[in-house]
Amino acid sequence: MTGQNLDLKLSSSAIIAGLGLLIMVIAAPYAELYVFPKLVSYNNAEQTTLNIKSNELLFSSMLFSYLITFVCDLLVGWALYIYLRPVQKSISLLTALFRIVYSIIALVALLNLVTVYNLTAYGDTKMYDQVIFNLNEFRNSFNFATILFAIHLQLLGYLAIKADYVPNIMGILLIISGLGYMVNSIMPFFFRDINFDFAAYTFFGELVFMVWLLIKGRMTKEIS
Repeated sequence: MTGQNLDLKLSSSAIIAGLGLLIMVIAAPYAELYVFPKLVSYNNAEQTTLNIKSNELLFSSMLFSYLITFVCDLLVGWALYIYLRPVQKSISLLTALFRIVYSIIALVALLNLVTVYNLTAYGDTKMYDQVIFNLNEFRNSFNFATILFAIHLQLLGYLAIKADYVPNIMGILLIISGLGYMVNSIMPFFFRDINFDFAAYTFFGELVFMVWLLIKGRMTKEIS
């Protein structure tokens, strides 16, 4: 393989990863921060069921936004593996596998939202407990999967720091993001009454990395 071809592959993988992250930046907050809190109240099963029943289109848009996000996660995991493979191939592969396994678990968890949609659209609208049960199953599975995603980000940060063609600050921000996701994901299993929402804002590191990939990463020309 010539150096020119390798440069093209690295630059292309940076663009693919950046575009995938850009799509996720739009789809994920819409589903996770806007629609889900708007429709779901775990303390009121009846109201939640009625909310979903009367906002079927909004609920469907949330479901497909999650689907798009998790599929893009698979794409981004593959693209970042290629981009950071020259740093340390085995660690880059392990990093990608953590994101891929996370995405698969999240996609399986998403079936719970499909069940909720079917219950509210075609089933007995008084199956409030079943609706809340499936919403909880989705949330718990998603939280567990996000632990794997947090590990992925920390490994990604390590690779970014080791890479001569990526600024160290990108790696540091990714590691911080991973720690934030880890806190947000683990705490609900141990401390349900403690609010750790501050950690949610550490997605900022991913956002900065996305911008860098699209502007600077696509111009990667050599590996030292």
